[in-house]
Amino acid sequence: MSYQSDLYQQVILDHNKNPKNFREVDGHSHSCDGYNPLCGDKIKVEMKIADGLIEDVGFSGSGCAISKASASLMTVNIKGKTVDEARVMFDEFHKMVVGELDTKSAKHHLGRLTIFEGVREFPSRIKCASLAWHTLVCAIDKTGEATIE
Repeated sequence: MSYQSDLYQQVILDHNKNPKNFREVDGHSHSCDGYNPLCGDKIKVEMKIADGLIEDVGFSGSGCAISKASASLMTVNIKGKTVDEARVMFDEFHKMVVGELDTKSAKHHLGRLTIFEGVREFPSRIKCASLAWHTLVCAIDKTGEATIE
């Protein structure tokens, strides 16, 4: 097993067991329910946004380890960012997991989120890793529900 693969597994397991921001956000201004019918993952993202800044973010629901870990790391990385910065991160994350962004050679804003780059090797898990991100954008846009097909 490679170092990168081992690190990926450790991070996934840690964030699944001890997710960050796994809670409701009191007084949230934005929320969305996300659903992945392929595996049954359901995630709700709630945020408090003021003047274009994500002041607080949390998630709840149930899902596989990859889905939960992705939501956990997403919330850690977008809290304190602007809505525009979060949208850029969504775009980069999506491109990374589908193989359109090589994080080693291209400039990006993903930081530790690059741990999910390996998910592209498992096409059925891409939707698990990206569910929280699609739900985030849905919450920002206030469209109510995100279903990944």
